[in-house]
Amino acid sequence: MHEEKSPRKIPFLQGFLCLLVVLLASFPSCSFAASRSSATKKKASASSVIFPVSGNVYPKGYYQVTVNIGQPPKPYFLDIDTGSDLTWLQCDAPCAKCTPAPHSPYKPNKNLVTCKDPLCVSLYWPTSHQCESLDQCDYQVEYADRGSSLGVLVQDLFPLRFTNGSISAPRLAFGCGYDQEIPGPNPPYTDGVLGLGTGKSSILSQLNGLGLTRNVIGHCLSVQGGGFLFFGDDLVPSSGIVWTSLSSNSLEKHYSVGPADLFFGGQASGVKGQSIVFDSGSTYNYFNSQAYNAVVSLLKKDINGRKQLQDAVDDKSLPICWKAPKPFKSILDVKSYFKPLALVFTSAKNVQFQLQPEAYLIVTKQGNACLGILNGTEVGIGKFNVIGDISLQDKLVIYDNEKQQIGWASANCNRLPKS
Repeated sequence: MHEEKSPRKIPFLQGFLCLLVVLLASFPSCSFAASRSSATKKKASASSVIFPVSGNVYPKGYYQVTVNIGQPPKPYFLDIDTGSDLTWLQCDAPCAKCTPAPHSPYKPNKNLVTCKDPLCVSLYWPTSHQCESLDQCDYQVEYADRGSSLGVLVQDLFPLRFTNGSISAPRLAFGCGYDQEIPGPNPPYTDGVLGLGTGKSSILSQLNGLGLTRNVIGHCLSVQGGGFLFFGDDLVPSSGIVWTSLSSNSLEKHYSVGPADLFFGGQASGVKGQSIVFDSGSTYNYFNSQAYNAVVSLLKKDINGRKQLQDAVDDKSLPICWKAPKPFKSILDVKSYFKPLALVFTSAKNVQFQLQPEAYLIVTKQGNACLGILNGTEVGIGKFNVIGDISLQDKLVIYDNEKQQIGWASANCNRLPKS
């Protein structure tokens, strides 16, 4: 991880009063009480919100939605991330280190969340945190790819159109990031991250707390690019979804399921009892060293036995690539060369997550097939196995925080729901 940075005092925040009800939960004596009564009125009319998605796994490496924030509302492109809680924007507070982005940095306006605010406290849970300044909530998020954002929590209006026809502009908390580290030669060309994890600071949790949506999200990411994201349960099918329970470990703020056994070509691989994390913020899959080494060994043994493919050592798109006698033209061309993988969940009957070859391989610009499964142990993920966008494509994936379960089904993600 990169060197720890010190939070700094945000100059525009000094001396604001409780009269500024722009803070959702800063002072129990005023704004928090007001927001609670608002939530009570809206509880009965919880609905859903649909966002069109753009992006792809290759070559972009991410999927994004457009979210309008502020008054007047301004559009921001946010990377969809079910692997983290906090939503943040690059922020002119002023900006110490911001990366190129589609829009100008967000400009805060005396709308800080305080250090003692419940949302601020939830960021650090289960550990306690020390307040360097009572009138602002400092945050620092770090990601497995060694990216990070440093900033403060603010609140602003999020205008949303719901599937029941209503329009609302709730005041929600998010990160105002003034110092970002984005690794790699091609960082996402977005304005920030839409954190959709299980923590209380996520936008979904806040909307649910106000009674505007159920605590459910779903996404459908098209292999051709695009798709849709939704908050709430209006679009959850009544049948056809395969469900498995979320991990009962309350300390985890990500969507973890398991245990699962790894199968290759319909046969047990010997890799058992694996913990799985669904993470739309990860382009590729990251398996722990045991699972990763097993997959690579099985693939190479199978490929060598047929002698149709050769290592494409000159293709640096991903660590392991193969070339055929003729270049692959599309991801569908790889199906005849590779066997499917599957994660079979042992705590439920007939529940498995299928990874067809097109769900763990990409076809590069050079026409080679590259393995979209990386060694997670090498990047510090530990025992977990992360399922990223490459294997979430062309599936309707539903994260139901109310029933504590995740579900999926094959789907046509090119078609937006009519509602």
